[in-house]
Amino acid sequence: MSEQDTPDIPFEEALSQLEALVERMESGELSLEESLASFEQGVALTRRCQQALDQAEQKVKILVGEGEDAATEPFEHDD
Repeated sequence: MSEQDTPDIPFEEALSQLEALVERMESGELSLEESLASFEQGVALTRRCQQALDQAEQKVKILVGEGEDAATEPFEHDD
């Protein structure tokens, strides 16, 4: 799965797939090739989740704002 495969996946589904992927990788039962493919898929899913969160943040800023001159504050992320 590449980033081109994930643009239409809803956030919740992408997050669920990512959690399942992490569980499989943590089990230690994957071959090197499977681990690398899983890692690549995980990166694509992570980017999709981040994109969805960024879009949600922008919508909130627009909805809360009082016009173009409204002051905004960035969300604090737990990285």
